[in-house]
Amino acid sequence: MTDIIIQGIYGRMGRTLLEKIAARTDCRVVAGVDCKDGQVGEIPVFDSFEKLPCGGVLIDFSSPAGAVAAAAYGAAKQLPCVICSTGLAPGQEDALRAASTKTPVFRSANMSLGINVLIELAKQATRTLGTEFDIEIIEKHHHNKLDAPSGTALMIADAINTEAEGRYEYIYDRTQVRRKRGVQELGISAVRGGGIVGEHEVLFCGPDETLTLRHSAGSRGVFADGAIQAALYLAGQRPGYYTMTDLLRGKLPCAE
Repeated sequence: MTDIIIQGIYGRMGRTLLEKIAARTDCRVVAGVDCKDGQVGEIPVFDSFEKLPCGGVLIDFSSPAGAVAAAAYGAAKQLPCVICSTGLAPGQEDALRAASTKTPVFRSANMSLGINVLIELAKQATRTLGTEFDIEIIEKHHHNKLDAPSGTALMIADAINTEAEGRYEYIYDRTQVRRKRGVQELGISAVRGGGIVGEHEVLFCGPDETLTLRHSAGSRGVFADGAIQAALYLAGQRPGYYTMTDLLRGKLPCAE
């Protein structure tokens, strides 16, 4: 049985995690961390990590600052951390890597298994299609999402650019410059509206054909499922920095 502590337990993803974990027999939620002390059912919630009376794998769905705080606490107490928050600045990402020298840290801007398979397919398409195809990424999310472009869109772009040995320049806005598209441009567009959970498209546009890779999340449950899989995977690992690639290439824990 794996004990889990949820940071952001009062939020939408926190509630989704609670529902998903309640249906399993291989893990349980033992505590939460959020903006104020309280309870969610029988689960105690604390407004700081220092008040936690127990250990477990930390799952963070909070904020960039909250993610760094979770990793720092995990490093101090040798608790594994699954960091799911988006919008982290480079310095905050560096803080996660620093924490991973003392405790296992799992980091992904998108916990969906499907989106990470899409990334692997995008890397393969980049290798195969080379410079003959222009690449555009379009992401769509609900109107409450704060960061744009999404962390997932940037994760896709970075994977493509790494595969292409860094030749691409990210273009977020074409309204200020009147010119034709450059061969080294990689366009990233953001749409915000309604209750869209998350949609990502990667377009490989050639002279006479277009390849589209698309992923659509039907509910927040896909992100919760991925976070739980990561927590179960991380519980048996040594200190280090882990990503969804490690999880996909390893043996996925079975849902129970």
